[in-house]
Amino acid sequence: MLTGHCECGSVAFTVARVQSHPSACHCSQCRRLSGHIWSGTSVAHDDLTFTSDSNLKWYRSSDHAQRGFCGTCGSSLFYKPDGADHVSVATGSFDTPTGLKLRRHIFVADKGDYYDIADDAPQFENY
Repeated sequence: MLTGHCECGSVAFTVARVQSHPSACHCSQCRRLSGHIWSGTSVAHDDLTFTSDSNLKWYRSSDHAQRGFCGTCGSSLFYKPDGADHVSVATGSFDTPTGLKLRRHIFVADKGDYYDIADDAPQFENY
């Protein structure tokens, strides 16, 4: 079981199990919403339990997904595709140790020009 929360703690949760190791997304939308790249891991809806969600807000970021964030501190926490059986949870929001390892980089064709990808995880131009 993993635990996590936003920076101020007003959104907190537990995850019974993750479906996959995290991906790092380099698309322009993730970079703008997070300030850099966004890393998330898939979690089944039934495996995510909120222990505090009074300040959880949702933003429709595209015609096919929403993003969850803390309305108090602004932490970017979740990516929820419409109709999916899972939600992506921001890897950085988990308390450590997580036991997770980055499995891939996605949308690297859209990555910022101010950094290099310096690890050995596979890189994909798109999703």
